[in-house]
Order: sequence, then structure tokens, then C-alpha cells
Amino acid sequence: MREEEQKRMVETYEITQAIRIGDREILFGVDEKQELPYFCGFYRSNALVGEYSECMAGDDYVEMMELFADRIKTQCEKVREEWAKVTVPREKITEQMCIPLSKCDNLKGKVMAVRPEVLRPEYRSAEHQLVYVRSGNGIRSNSFGTACYCTNLYDGENVRWERYDFQGEVKPENLPLWARERVEEVRKQETEKVSLSREVR
Repeated sequence: MREEEQKRMVETYEITQAIRIGDREILFGVDEKQELPYFCGFYRSNALVGEYSECMAGDDYVEMMELFADRIKTQCEKVREEWAKVTVPREKITEQMCIPLSKCDNLKGKVMAVRPEVLRPEYRSAEHQLVYVRSGNGIRSNSFGTACYCTNLYDGENVRWERYDFQGEVKPENLPLWARERVEEVRKQETEKVSLSREVR
């Protein structure tokens, strides 16, 4: 691939600095041909769309770089506020705490730990790593698909991970107490759904 094809652009601005922290990415771009050659903005994306916001351009490099730095600091402060609201110990689930993925055949109903390196540095802790696997083509090791549909044990959100994103099944003795309680809640909900489905039929 040629170098110019690898450049990231926003309109005519080439993005020369990009730092993602928290829920947004902060961008700094340059277009020397513009009257206002320096650009700073936010970018946020999900599985479907991306969105730019609070985009500004200026002709003072230092001023625009200060804006870039200030926005990074603001995002850092937001992450710290998020951390302060977490109601469980922010510990990391390590590879040694898990049964290796290679020894896990059927993941359905198992508590899996997402590999830390898959997550951004600020989110490499148990409340983001621990999931209960419900379904998906990736639950079996010999399947062609890799998608696993899960429930995040901390916030209860439905999430999708690929089988290869997991470092393994968390050993029962290494599962935090709060997570054990959440697992029981999730399994109870799953049982109730199955029972309700049978009644409807």
C-alpha cells in the first residue's frame, strides 16, 4: 500500500496526531494550503457510524496544539470520574487466572475474560473484562464463525466479542465475589427466559 493511501484525512486536513481515551478520540490535523492550516476535533464511533464534533481550525499552531492538549486532559478527567463511580475492585484478570482458551470447547454459559490487550489501557480491569457467554457461532472451537454474544457481568450490557478476543475461562477460585453474584443473576434470568418461551409455545 502506498504511503498516501495510509493517510487519515478529515476534509483536506491530514491527521498527524490522534489519541483515543474514554469515549472519544482527539484529533489534530494539518493542511498547509488552507488559510487556517491547523485542525482539532473529536471523533466518536460505534459499530455502525462515526461522528466528528467540536471541530475547530486556526492559524496559530501553538494555540491549536494547546486546545488539543486541553481536550486530552478533559478526557482523562472524565475517565477518572468513571473510575470513581465503579463499585467493585478495579483488578485485572490475568492469563494465569484463567483456563486457556485452547482448552475451552463450548463457551456457552461460561464466564470468560477478555484479553487486556484487546481493551484500551484505561479499561483493562475486571468490570470490562468479565462476560457471561450466551450464544453465537464462536462458542464452539470447531465452528466456522467466531462471534460470541455475551452479557457484561458488571453493567449487564449485551456485548459481542470474537472467540479469539478471550484469554480463557476464569477459574472459579479466581472469580471475584461480585462477579459470582452477577453470574447467578444472569443464569436465573436465562432460565426465566427459557421457561417463558416454553409457556408461550
